[in-house]
Amino acid sequence: MRKRLVAILTMLVMLVGMFSMSGCSQTENVPNAFIVPEAGFNPNEEVTITFTHTMGAKLQDVLNTYIEEFNKIYPNIKITHQSAGGWSDINGQINTEIAGGTQPNIAYCYPDHVAMYNIAKSVVVLDNLIASDFVISGTNETLGLTDAQKKDFIASYYNEGLAYGDNLMYTMPLSKSTEVLYYDKTFFAEHNLSVPTTWDELWDTCEKILKIDPTCYPLGYDAEDNWFITLCEQMESGYTSAENGGQYLFDNAKNKAFVKELREYYQKGYFTTQELYGSYTSNLFVETTDTRCYMCVGSSGGASYQMSNNDTADGSFAFEVGVAPIPQYNKNNKKVISQGPSLCILKGKDTTDQQVMASWLFVKFLCTNVDFQAEFSMASGYMPVLKSVTENEAYAAWLEKGNGYEYLVAKCVQVGIDGRDNYFVSPAFNGSSTARTQVGALLLKCLSGEIPSGGSVDTLINQAFQDAMDECEY
Repeated sequence: MRKRLVAILTMLVMLVGMFSMSGCSQTENVPNAFIVPEAGFNPNEEVTITFTHTMGAKLQDVLNTYIEEFNKIYPNIKITHQSAGGWSDINGQINTEIAGGTQPNIAYCYPDHVAMYNIAKSVVVLDNLIASDFVISGTNETLGLTDAQKKDFIASYYNEGLAYGDNLMYTMPLSKSTEVLYYDKTFFAEHNLSVPTTWDELWDTCEKILKIDPTCYPLGYDAEDNWFITLCEQMESGYTSAENGGQYLFDNAKNKAFVKELREYYQKGYFTTQELYGSYTSNLFVETTDTRCYMCVGSSGGASYQMSNNDTADGSFAFEVGVAPIPQYNKNNKKVISQGPSLCILKGKDTTDQQVMASWLFVKFLCTNVDFQAEFSMASGYMPVLKSVTENEAYAAWLEKGNGYEYLVAKCVQVGIDGRDNYFVSPAFNGSSTARTQVGALLLKCLSGEIPSGGSVDTLINQAFQDAMDECEY
């Protein structure tokens, strides 16, 4: 009876979806879906919008240059912006401001942040703005995105804005990073080592490196949570789902098996992680006089910290750095995590339609302007979100210089661009941030935790998974 009821409900949902696609707007009854007013955007009405981000001085210089370019098109839009510090700082600040009704118009964000902001229905649903064909008076600009602009986005980056379980667009991608494998190319060449492409190959390489240097950690992995989530995706074993308001799927036998295997390799001394080491493992990777690692999985956006002149007194390069895609569990299901800042538009009870549309126009400008995307990528080390950026002459020339020394950032960005077809994003919902924290914590417990008296490794692992689920479901 229950199965039959579920089938009937599923059919009704499908019929409603077909009806929606046949003409009825999908956003008609959606809280905070912005409805473009019939009069559209008024280019003669002055409007001020605010933008909160985490950019340092170098990136703010690029931003200020393009605010000037934006104001040549829209002189009536005044933009004020501020840096809130790091990612936890900006998330905490904006949540507090939403509660007090003082939120910015535009926020630098990660999907987990957006899911939290949306508890108060503060995030503007962008679908109608994207689809608008309203032509702004005095310009050749439409309010929405053209077909050419949509097609220019790297699909996985653009689709991150839809990763909230309801197929609605909440964010636009600004710049992205991924994880890559950094390795000491000089050391690998001296010892005739091959760059691993699978996890099995990586463990074999770790064994060989330990025989060469018994005092080292062959591998450093910076983000325990990313490692767990990525293996779930590569193995198709289940992590979370945004459906039905969010589901936690990571407590299963397949995930427990790979965690147990990781513990065995950790106990053999094959790797360490940021939390276990007590610092970013890039510090081990660039180490020249003490215990070090010869491979490091870290963010492509942090390539400058992996440069081999970071630990030398005279600034000379100690070795050539190689950059490769992270190892895969299954070469027929290549997956690597996609991260990096997007932009969302926030709205409170006092926010005007003119402010929402002005905010959207600025977001659209930053995300679709090829020159901005090129300069921002070169200044930040993040990857651009547009395919056509590689056709920018200055950017193409910069990528061409990529090497394992002073142009390591360019080399790393190129590796990231080459692997963009394999990117995935983890689902975002109210609770997804907790899941990320908890799987990172459970992995640490399983790697280094003591086996309970009278128990076994399996006892330790089962308890760690149960603790994580309890925290997520609390």
